[in-house]
Amino acid sequence: MNPAEVCVLLPAINEAETVGSVVAGFREAGFDEVLVVDGGSDDDTRTRAREAGARVVKQRGHGKGQAIRQAIDEEIHRPVVLMADADGTYDPSDAERMLDPIQHGRAEHVIGDRFANLESGAMTRLNKVGNRLANRVFGIIHGKRLGDILSGYRAFTRQSFQRYALSADGFGIETELSVEAVKHGTTVEVVPITYRARPAGSETNLHPIADGARIFATLYRLAKTSNPLFYFGSVGSLSLLAGLVIAVYVGVEWFLRTPPVSHEALTVVGAAAVILGVQLLVFGVLSDVIITANREQTRRMEQLVERLADDDEEPPKRKTAGSDE
Repeated sequence: MNPAEVCVLLPAINEAETVGSVVAGFREAGFDEVLVVDGGSDDDTRTRAREAGARVVKQRGHGKGQAIRQAIDEEIHRPVVLMADADGTYDPSDAERMLDPIQHGRAEHVIGDRFANLESGAMTRLNKVGNRLANRVFGIIHGKRLGDILSGYRAFTRQSFQRYALSADGFGIETELSVEAVKHGTTVEVVPITYRARPAGSETNLHPIADGARIFATLYRLAKTSNPLFYFGSVGSLSLLAGLVIAVYVGVEWFLRTPPVSHEALTVVGAAAVILGVQLLVFGVLSDVIITANREQTRRMEQLVERLADDDEEPPKRKTAGSDE
């Protein structure tokens, strides 16, 4: 792909040890536009990024997600964005592989699969388990496997990005991007990449437990509009199951105990749990029908808008000599 069509986006905070080599790597790969969005570093991140040839802007808000939205909404005007981390874990030489599906029209959004070539020490056992579990949950909710939904190495068109409703400020942005891509029917391709260990002396900004909890909370929250049957049905099923367990216990206590034990309060709780569970399941089914119809209507509207835009770009046909006036 022509590098003049691509902007390399590197969100960064306190990455002075690595940002220079990362920027230099992408510059050596032929990319003349490397944008570093600095999230308020208190080290030499901005200086070293500029020295390596990057354009540096200061982030107004906080978190990786906000940095990405700010960059694409205000700073990037090229049609394709190649996004990576500034910590040296992603290999700039994989950029050509990442951009190939977009160049040849096979995809609008490309995800780099870190597990295809995961170097020793690049990921802790806890992170591996968390990533695998997140991918599994994503597949259950959305019925589609994307290989590595938490990968930070991505390529996408600005046009596809602008269709998404993104709100995550932190590391949940990768989860949101994956969910929105599936929800909007964006063509996605997963390509193998190399994922390296952090260079010695650099420190990660990821907190596995806290950020992992936010990621799973984001997956569940986004299911409300992408798969409401799962969103309401999962809680409804648990409530229904709890109510049935209570009902069985109360029944055993009443019919098999001598003298019978009534458990009036527990009976009320069990009945309420069953009613709540059934209501949530029904609400999930109805919501799923509404969301599906709305999604189809939105897809048709997007197709119509794109068709009208293409028609506006076509030059008017010139009349030939002898044609009717």
